[in-house]
Amino acid sequence: MPHDHHGHHHHIDPDAGDARVAWAVVVNVALTVAQIVGGLLSGSLALIADALHNFSDAVALVIAFAARKIARRPADGQMSFGYGRIEVVAALINYTTLIVIALYLVYEGIFRFFQPQPVDGWLVVWIAAIALLVDLVTAVLTYSMAKDSMNIRAAFLHNLADALGSVAVIVAGTLVILYQWTWVDPLVTLLIAGYILWHVKSEIGGVIRVLMLGLPDGLKMDEVIAEIRAMRGVQDLHHVHLWQMQEHQPAFQAHVVVSDADWAGAETIRSDIKTRLMRRFGIDHATLELESRANGCVGARVIGH
Repeated sequence: MPHDHHGHHHHIDPDAGDARVAWAVVVNVALTVAQIVGGLLSGSLALIADALHNFSDAVALVIAFAARKIARRPADGQMSFGYGRIEVVAALINYTTLIVIALYLVYEGIFRFFQPQPVDGWLVVWIAAIALLVDLVTAVLTYSMAKDSMNIRAAFLHNLADALGSVAVIVAGTLVILYQWTWVDPLVTLLIAGYILWHVKSEIGGVIRVLMLGLPDGLKMDEVIAEIRAMRGVQDLHHVHLWQMQEHQPAFQAHVVVSDADWAGAETIRSDIKTRLMRRFGIDHATLELESRANGCVGARVIGH
């Protein structure tokens, strides 16, 4: 059954996208300052936790903004494959910072359970409500771009987790106002940390797969090899590599053994294989080395070198 790897991505104009990210950075930095001040004045660890996470949103967006700029540079003598993978590196940096922040919040939340502090519920609720509004604005600014970019998606998930964190802080502040349940504040802190780690777990695997030159999502190595082996003139293939050069760019490399009877049409076979890879699997970057049976590699592995 053929694979359809020609999804229709709705790309944002680069300049318009940069402007959106820049505005998102500005509002998140302003919010971080307000949350930290409010957290110190109110005594709310949950609000400070939300502020730290919001600051990580701003940092994530700065990294994402820089990576978008660098990724558009053309290939050169230093980076012959271009700079596109910098967005994947940026995503890994952002997810790593989320893990560090979440673990810090776990530590602080547990500590606060044993040493509870008084909390000004009303101040917590008002600042968290403003934070939620800013989080929603930031989400609107980055949502469209997150669909097509692992880098922007990492920053978007920072923001999404923070929005839900703001909701949780509002609930905690309300319970403090109504029932003086100060223990809810560190509990919410732990819930925010857990939610952050859950999101990271669901997304970081794909980032690592790209950086480790892993198999592109949605493709199966055995199917690709079987498809090529079944083509006219192909006797076998080895030294096969199938990886993701960038987030949306699968690449293929192999040595193809052409039968002696078809050697005269070897270049046509090469062209046919490339066409099949593109149409069946969406692989538009393929490097094929053709070999005859007599002059081919001896004892070569099918996958890898």
